[in-house]
Amino acid sequence: MIHNDHLFLQQLGGRIVQIRKAKNMKQYELSDILSMDDSGLRKIESGRTNPTIKTLIKIANALEVDFKELFRFDQ
Repeated sequence: MIHNDHLFLQQLGGRIVQIRKAKNMKQYELSDILSMDDSGLRKIESGRTNPTIKTLIKIANALEVDFKELFRFDQ
């Protein structure tokens, strides 16, 4: 189960990176909008931490996408 959790977090982080880059947004720009340290966002994007639902909602809003878009890993 731990392996699957790790894989999920990596996919989630990768999807956030994918959306951010598609919007031509730099990591520091997103972290500024979120009022989050760059290191915190790096941990989320690399799958090294499990963000709260509240944080994920903030990320979706900052990226101007529907919350469920963060979980579309098949794209």
